[in-house]
Amino acid sequence: MTVEPQAQVFSQEEGTTVTATVIPESGHPIREQQLDREALKVLYRLRDAGFKGYLVGGGVRDLYLGRTPKDFDISTDARPGQLRQLFRNSRTIGRRFRLVQVFFRGDKIVEVSTLRSRSEFDINSDEQLLASNNTFGTLEDDAFRRDLTINALFYEIENHTIIDYIGGVQDLNRGVIRMVGEPDRRFVRDPVRIMRVIRHAARTGFAIEAETFSALQQHRDKLHLCPPSRIRDEILKDLRSGASRPWAELCISSSIWSALFPLYEECMQGDSGDTVRQNLLRIFTVLDRLHNRVDDSEPVKIPESILLAALLLPWACQRFNLPETNVRGPGFNTLQRTIREDVDRYFGEPFNVQRMAKESMTTLLVNLSTFHHSRTQGNDPHWLRKKSYYNDCSRFYDLYLESQGVEAVKAERFVAALKKPEVLEVVNGAQELSGAQEGGGETKARGRGGVNPAFSSKPQGVFGLRRHRN
Repeated sequence: MTVEPQAQVFSQEEGTTVTATVIPESGHPIREQQLDREALKVLYRLRDAGFKGYLVGGGVRDLYLGRTPKDFDISTDARPGQLRQLFRNSRTIGRRFRLVQVFFRGDKIVEVSTLRSRSEFDINSDEQLLASNNTFGTLEDDAFRRDLTINALFYEIENHTIIDYIGGVQDLNRGVIRMVGEPDRRFVRDPVRIMRVIRHAARTGFAIEAETFSALQQHRDKLHLCPPSRIRDEILKDLRSGASRPWAELCISSSIWSALFPLYEECMQGDSGDTVRQNLLRIFTVLDRLHNRVDDSEPVKIPESILLAALLLPWACQRFNLPETNVRGPGFNTLQRTIREDVDRYFGEPFNVQRMAKESMTTLLVNLSTFHHSRTQGNDPHWLRKKSYYNDCSRFYDLYLESQGVEAVKAERFVAALKKPEVLEVVNGAQELSGAQEGGGETKARGRGGVNPAFSSKPQGVFGLRRHRN
């Protein structure tokens, strides 16, 4: 869905001063108590130290829409070195632009960035691809260098106002996804912005503005100019977003899907094309249900290899006749080798997938038939349960079954169990490490007779370590 372009009333020329729209607290729905406590601590400490701090980006967007933000990012006029001095519980990260991560209890992290200049947005530059940019700028500069208007808003706690240079509030009210500046130039400078437009349209349900939509279709082939690992990481964000089905639907309707995944182009044609497309959307529906689970405090975490294998599943089912294929012995080894080679050629190399992840994906796909035929005959046989890959393959097959309307996979299968803290206990006069074991049992000392070989009763000991005597 697209909307017609709106007349731009905001100047985007370098060196031109733009008057921001300042929306008072009475004119917007964001209240200070909605902000994360740790984010407020950072903002108030910046203010007390004489710096200006703003809640920026997705945090402002989500709060405005009545949603709970996943992250509370902050921008400030303080430099990274000043931030490190101000926040002792922090570290500096980033290559192209230095960010400061402030750490709090409970694994809470608040990212603080210095306001950036819009030299990267310079419309007079002859460079075609995004150049390195480590220069600092003003609030206005930082707004114009952002990708989307709805992500270019600032919330400040002093007067509880929203500062809008781009018209982002108007687009939030109208439900529009629009690029900041000229879409053609922005996509050429950084084609990954094409994926971000699709992502935010999928997550919000907003319509893509017509000029932006036309430009992303025109420049979709430039995605191959981006580093493969960067594209892969963006895809993983979409698979974990809880909106992977609308993301896939938008990718398919905008022809971005074929630019990202050429391996699907052939199998989505002809009589079987609609079946492949529907199977793809069904598997994404399962992923979204799991990621959007709200009935438990523990979040679902699906391993990367399972997510990527799920992405390839409809393609693999058609290409290798899965899960109907039932081969054993040499035939199984041949099928495994063929799947491994095709996964590497059509997906592993284009997206710079690590070797271990490719091996895991191959194992998941080739054993889909194994689980299918064993379940048809009853429960999984004992020899299969003893395999190291049993748990992951079983979970993957359950995802497949739900996508076929058989039975819903239990979300608990993708919740990582909390590890009990390891403690030192005195056993027979020696210290032994007691960890979390199923059934609550203690960890047994390794070695013959339950004696830890690192200790000895001999005067000289072993490796200089002696067993303490009572």
